[in-house]
Amino acid sequence: MHAPDVRGAAGVAAFGGAAYANVDVNVADEVALTGVKGIGPATAKRILDEREKHGAFKDAGDLADRVPGVGPKSVANLEAAGLTFGKAAPPPRKDPKAKASAAPSTQKAAR
Repeated sequence: MHAPDVRGAAGVAAFGGAAYANVDVNVADEVALTGVKGIGPATAKRILDEREKHGAFKDAGDLADRVPGVGPKSVANLEAAGLTFGKAAPPPRKDPKAKASAAPSTQKAAR
């Protein structure tokens, strides 16, 4: 008897198993967030809205404090399901040497 190929999410789901990939809450889009067990479309939207308004989440406690309907117990379950809290990209640095030069162009305009 030949065993069925159960590689991939469809095979895992067919046998009642669970396969979770890590999803970074600070970079994930709605599709990635809803792929985490316990996050539906409404919660994903609240997470994205809060992240857009106030920046990246520092950790699980920060997510629980800032997103309505997501408490400490929910966050613990989401972490177990693969939600992670990676570091957000640092804000762009302002380089004082990168200011645009106000010197006039040395090329003459074409006539």
